Amino acid sequence: MTSVAFFILTVGLILGLLWTLQEMILKGRWTYFIFFLAGFLPIYISFLSLTYLNTRSEVLVTVFQALKEVVVFIALVAAVLFQKKPADYPFRLQITDWWMGGFLLIGFSYLLLPIGEVPFLTKASYFKGILLPGLIYFLGRNTVFENGEISRFFSMIFIVAILAFGLNLMEQFVLQAHIQQHTGYALYNQVINDTYPTGNFGLSWTFETQALTKRLASFFADPLELASSVLFGFAAGLIWFLTSKREEGFPYLVVMLCSMGSLFFSSSRSAFGAFFIMLFFIAVIFKLYRLILFGLSLITAFVIFVVFFASEDFYYFVIDTLTFQNASSVGHVLEWITAIESMIENPLGVGLATSGNSGTVTDEVRIGGENQFLIYGVQLGFLGMILYILLLGFSISRSIRVFRQTENLMTARIAFTAAATKTGLLLPLFTSNAELFSYVNWLTWWMVGYAMNEYSKIKDEKA
Repeated sequence: MTSVAFFILTVGLILGLLWTLQEMILKGRWTYFIFFLAGFLPIYISFLSLTYLNTRSEVLVTVFQALKEVVVFIALVAAVLFQKKPADYPFRLQITDWWMGGFLLIGFSYLLLPIGEVPFLTKASYFKGILLPGLIYFLGRNTVFENGEISRFFSMIFIVAILAFGLNLMEQFVLQAHIQQHTGYALYNQVINDTYPTGNFGLSWTFETQALTKRLASFFADPLELASSVLFGFAAGLIWFLTSKREEGFPYLVVMLCSMGSLFFSSSRSAFGAFFIMLFFIAVIFKLYRLILFGLSLITAFVIFVVFFASEDFYYFVIDTLTFQNASSVGHVLEWITAIESMIENPLGVGLATSGNSGTVTDEVRIGGENQFLIYGVQLGFLGMILYILLLGFSISRSIRVFRQTENLMTARIAFTAAATKTGLLLPLFTSNAELFSYVNWLTWWMVGYAMNEYSKIKDEKA
């Protein structure tokens, strides 16, 4: 069964790659790289796991690992080569461009400077993870799509959300096991990442709750990535539902319901909190005060369920979570304290690849790691952390402006989805190395860049 799945996915990947390269290189549509990423990134780890399980080839795994970076760099080169009049390129930099450029610059400086004990190649590998979202942002910054192309892009997001929920149902009721137990996930991590299986399901502790129940991940890397990604799908489905005729809204309701279903299967507490933060954000933007009431009603219903109807184990699980007494919450706090102490002792940072859960960060040098803001603070100092916070803040605020001021409906949908998702991800950023979730982060940085392109036009029209 796994060999059949591997064959189908490999054929699909090769065909998708050839189509993307044809569009980018032969037709000059370098912007189409985003379609490849939208299709490949959700299944990235599952596909690599199946590749090693079926071939036992580390070389082939390395080749497939590099595909996403290769496609982005080809898009970057093509964007330059297909620029008709490079000398006439309009450099209209917005404040988000400055913050993104500054963040990449400080990261590049820490790559070159002899800071920390991490080898240069390891730092370079880590810096690649910082650089790529920035490049994707600037590619989005120069992308102009027709309405049909944007519709195709959103359709891929919707399909991912529906398929993820469908696989969750299969895991829960048919397989009664994580799909990762059949794809070679543990073997892949052990051989490729030198990470040995943990937990009661032979995967990692991330795949189970403290009550030893399953946390599902569908075809994503882990339940945390699934949880973050379904926030993305829900925001996209909601804006299409709210901006479409009511008789055309049913498919988007399906997307939202599937996203909420996957959110429950992932059992991520931070994602549940992020979901309500996103609902509040959406209610404020649209002045949908009934949506705020709906959110408060859900919270009230949950409290009543916990207090009067939940099992004793679940009751104390919730109480311990809220009071930071359960093992996971205590672990977060300890990681934060360690990171903060490092920042106080080293306000300029201790160098790249010294914090977080990236594969390039070894336990010997790791300081903290379960808070994206503090991860950058440990490595790049207070300046790097502040630049990242400013970048997020202005990305959200400027995307909201584009949503409110643009006359292009499709662009407004992109701007809204970017702002809502980035807002919803703020809470997971406090409890995980969330920038590692390439599907949701790379695509939303592209969407922020696309929105900033429109923001430049709006400013020019008002000037």
